Amino acid sequence: METERLEELLGKFGSRRIAVLGDYFLDRYLVTDPQLAEKSIETGKTAHQVVDIRNAPGAAGTIVNNLAALGAGELFAIGVVGDDGQGYDLKKELNRRGCNTEGLIQSANLMTPTYLKPLNKDVPGLEGEHERYDTKNRKTMTQRLVNEALEVLDRLLPELDAVIVLDQVEEENCGVLTAETRDALAERAENNPNVIFYADSRRYIHHFRNMIIKPNEFEAVGHENPLPGDQVELTQLEEAIPRLRNTANAPICVTRGANGIIVSDPELTSIPGIKLEGPVDTTGAGDSVSAGLVLTLASGAILPEAALVGMLVASITVKQLGTTGTASQEQVSERLIMWKSQNES
Repeated sequence: METERLEELLGKFGSRRIAVLGDYFLDRYLVTDPQLAEKSIETGKTAHQVVDIRNAPGAAGTIVNNLAALGAGELFAIGVVGDDGQGYDLKKELNRRGCNTEGLIQSANLMTPTYLKPLNKDVPGLEGEHERYDTKNRKTMTQRLVNEALEVLDRLLPELDAVIVLDQVEEENCGVLTAETRDALAERAENNPNVIFYADSRRYIHHFRNMIIKPNEFEAVGHENPLPGDQVELTQLEEAIPRLRNTANAPICVTRGANGIIVSDPELTSIPGIKLEGPVDTTGAGDSVSAGLVLTLASGAILPEAALVGMLVASITVKQLGTTGTASQEQVSERLIMWKSQNES
């Protein structure tokens, strides 16, 4: 990709209309000062003292964060959250990023999923994070709430350029992306070929149909629970991706971490990664890829071009330690120059 082509694509971002349908979490960071720690009179245990609280949209909200930072035109959140303070804070943060939250349905019978992350203010990055506390719903999502979310999507579809689907909840049918929801989305994707449908999933990536899917290299070959240092040979992926494409009935984008991305369309294409110096934090990297890839594809790119931009975005966000980072258009342009210098002779 030449710089002029990237600038052409970036110039269209501001007119794109994208809905993100999925599991919205609140990321709540409790910043503690160890110098102020006290002993609880009642228990004798340490009472960590919170000196700052930072809220940010997580899970599907991380994709919204990245889309907003990249300058997307209009953003719409579709999902189900609790009728609680965490839901209020989540909507507030999404609204701050220019995202329409009228499609976030509130239910008094659910809790807003929340990742509570205490951290030490004096230790940067992941090393400073304490043990996390998660709030998730473990009851089956009701069909009524699923139908309400789909009704929101149906109202928006005629005006959308793309729909990004993110399945964060691993417990089966406990998030908004139930089996019934996936079937309904497959039908809508088939009936709306002018809208880009794209899905990513923590556990159910192989269950989506008629839309672009983004498995990582291990998911692509059915390698569950990979260990640090595990790798998948390129030949394995070249054999697996065509089968996945036939099953999904849509293009495939396989992420390979530092080794880049492989896409299936218009032909099998491997896009090399970027060599980065120093520590990285891969939290939210896949969501960064999704945001950059879909926004670029919706702006008229072919899939290999879009995947390259998605990878450029992720290469920027992984250098932001201890947070789910974002990237600007200017940073993406600078990263393309770096990528070209490493991969083009």
